[in-house]
Order: sequence, then structure tokens, then C-alpha cells
Amino acid sequence: MIRLLIAICLFVNAPAMAQTHQWSEKEANDWYAKQPWLVGSNYISANAVNQLEMWQAETFDTTRIDMELGWAEALGMNTMRVFLHDLLWQQDARGFRSRIDRFLTIAKKHKIRPILVLFDSCWYPFPEVGIQPAPRRGVHNSGWVQSPGAKALTDPAQEARILNYIQEVVLAFSTDDRILAWDLWNEPDNTNGSSYGSSEPRNKVDRVKILLPQVYKYARAGLPTQPLTSGLWKGGDWSSPDKLDPIEKIQVELSDIVSFHNYGKPEEFEKRVKWLQGYHRPILATEYMARPNGSTFQGILPIALKFKVAAYNWGFAAGKTQTWLPWDSWQHPYIDRQPDLWFHDILFSTGKPYLQEEVDFIRSMTGGKATTKTTAHR
Repeated sequence: MIRLLIAICLFVNAPAMAQTHQWSEKEANDWYAKQPWLVGSNYISANAVNQLEMWQAETFDTTRIDMELGWAEALGMNTMRVFLHDLLWQQDARGFRSRIDRFLTIAKKHKIRPILVLFDSCWYPFPEVGIQPAPRRGVHNSGWVQSPGAKALTDPAQEARILNYIQEVVLAFSTDDRILAWDLWNEPDNTNGSSYGSSEPRNKVDRVKILLPQVYKYARAGLPTQPLTSGLWKGGDWSSPDKLDPIEKIQVELSDIVSFHNYGKPEEFEKRVKWLQGYHRPILATEYMARPNGSTFQGILPIALKFKVAAYNWGFAAGKTQTWLPWDSWQHPYIDRQPDLWFHDILFSTGKPYLQEEVDFIRSMTGGKATTKTTAHR
């Protein structure tokens, strides 16, 4: 009956929608107290260049996903952060929902509860469904796409569609305990200055500022039993609400749990954790680990454990995203050379560890027991 009521509400104005309330500090902390220490990666299958290629019916590879999540289980990981895309819901909502359900079934088999990310402002602004372009040689994450793209973000006629996508996806899985949480918008005000800055809408940040509260409202209209978040990511001062910029204030004030990104050294990571403790909510580091920057498993995981901060490194099995290459590969592509040290990622696409001592350390922290298999996918 509740689902029917919410479905009817899709056709009325947002203010009339039934909604869940923002969790109180007590509700959020009671929920977190029931969770194990959460350790995982930002996950995309190694044979996908972006979210669309991972999830489209023609390229959705459950065999590969099952194998890779088995490797994650062997490392002792119990969660992953996984990106969806609004165009897939527009194209075939029923089919996309079915594929999400199949992914969640595989994840549960491996004792992994993912965070699902609904929007993302990073990288290419003009996504299109269909066959995705091959990765650019020597360039970090050259095929990743934004959701919603620049056209949808700035087109008032598409606003209802993209907001209804938020509500409908959350509604479809609102009581699904296989999902840990919803990350509503990844780095919402990122203007991609080092890659696609010249192609971004001039009013992108203004549009995000208007839409982000609506995204929370529509997500809550899906009656989620899982918490909502959107991660702080810029390098400013988060130590008190009055020091946050307008979008950061929205993220903190409307989220059930606090999440953040940091690719700095351990002392920088710990400083930000201590700042965020002032908001009295569970803390999740939904992006970290950039070896040349000094953000490593050996440096960050002990701090995360000490403060019971959930830890999601960027990159799992190296593949078409090429995120073992550094960010500056956009200016200086690694066409005829490899970096001295991988930037992100833990494993080769075969499952072989990039650094065995690193994998051993992760297992020592998580209690992972098995050895990852190195059989190549066929």
C-alpha cells in the first residue's frame, strides 16, 4: 500500500510527496553501531570504461563481477561504492532495476553491502547510451561520464525526469537490506578544471545549488530505510558549519551520515576526521588512496580503524578506467611509459596483487583469510 501511495505521488508536486525524515544524530549513530568496520573500494568491473558500459544490458558481465567481488571478499572487504546512471533508467527502467537486483545478489553472496551513487559531476559532461568509446591511451579515467550530463543539468524540461529517477530508484530498493546507503551526488560542484573545464556549463554550480536540496527531497520521497549522504570533497575548512561553502552546508545539513573524500597524507586525513567528529554523525571516507600523494593503505587504514571511519579506496581491479595512472596524465599521457608507482587500484585485471605486501596488510586489518586467485577472466 505504501509503495502504491508513493507511486501515485510521482504525479503530484514535490511538496505534496510523502517523505521520510532526516535521521536524528541518535538514529544515525544507533544504525552505525550495528555495522562492522566498513572497508571496501570504489568499484567498477575491469572490463568497463564507465558506468554505462558496466550496467548496459549488452555489456553487463555477471561472471566478471562475481569473480571480482570474490577477490574483494578474500581481502576481507565487506562493502563497495558503486555508481549508477540516470540515462540507464530513462532507457529501460525495468531492465536496469533487474540488473541492479542481480548485482546486489552477487554482492550478498560475497558478504558485500554496497553504497549506490545516483549522480556524479565528474569527468565527461555529455554521456550517451550505447557503445562506449575505448579508453584514451595513457589517460586516467578517460571514459567516465557525468550523471546527469550537462544538457540534462541545465535543461529545465529535464528536471522532472532526473529528479523522478532519484525517487524511483530509491523507491524500488527502499527496504532492501542488501544496500548499505545511498550516496546521492558525487562531488556535485566539481567543474573538472583539469580535464573538461572548458566544456562545462557556466552555471553548473548554480544549478547544482538549486537541485541538490531537491535531490534529497525526492530521495526521501522514496521512503528509504537506508541512510542518505553526499560527500565533502574540496580541500577547505570543515571544522565548523560557518566555514562550509553553500553546497557543503547542504550536504552536511541534509545528510543522515557524513561522508568525505581525501587523497592526502595520513595527518591530513586524521585532521579532517577530527573536524567531522564535530557533526556527531557516522563518518565515511568514500574516497582515499593515491600512493604518490602519500595516501596509502598502510597510512590511512589504521586511522580509519582507530576512529571507526568507513574506508573506500579508489579503484579495485585495474582495467579500462586506467586509474592506476595519475591525474596529470590528462596533461601528459603515459603513452610510452608507466608510472613509477600506481596511483589507484589494488589488483591487476587477473586478480594478481599490484603489491603483495599491500594486500597482506589489508587482510591483516580486515581479517581477510583467503588468497586472491590469479586466474585470468575468459
